[in-house]
Parts: sequence; C-alpha cells; structure tokens
Amino acid sequence: MPATAPQESASDVVRWAAFSCVLVPVVLVGYGTSLAGAGGAALGLAAVTGVCRVLLQQSERGAARARAQRAAGGRERRRRAAPGAHRGGRRTGPGAPVD
Repeated sequence: MPATAPQESASDVVRWAAFSCVLVPVVLVGYGTSLAGAGGAALGLAAVTGVCRVLLQQSERGAARARAQRAAGGRERRRRAAPGAHRGGRRTGPGAPVD
C-alpha cells in the first residue's frame, strides 16, 4: 500500500467523519432510538468533526512551515529570549517581594 501525503490522509479522515455523522443517526433510528436522540448524536459528531478538522488544518500548516524552514536551512529561526528571562520561582532573601 503506497504512502499517502499528509494532506490526503487528513482529508480522508474528515470525509470518514462526515460519513459517520450521517451513518450513525441512520443506524440509531434503525435500531429504535428516537429521532431526537439520533439528531443529538448527529450534532455531537458534527461538532467533534468540526473541531478535529480545525486542529488537523493547524497541524498541517505547522508541518508545512517546519518543512519550509528546514528547506531554507533554518535561516528563519526565532531568537531565543535571554537566559533566565522566563524562569520563575520563589525568591528568598533580602529584596524579595512580600506575598
């Protein structure tokens, strides 16, 4: 089985999720669940599918950015903050702030 590009696999996942948003309620109604219950399940699945789609798109953009950065030889790397700039912790001794 040939490997697919990440974009193709992400769109496949979204397609299958959309398919399940339709199939699951139909099966639920077929097995005797109320239309309201099946509709609620469909709305829940649609919400989860939408969130997953957004997260997949963000992940793809991040991966594309990382690939472009690697291809550019890392010239666009971010500068790091000064050493200790983000280090927190309790200061003890004279001159320490009082809680």
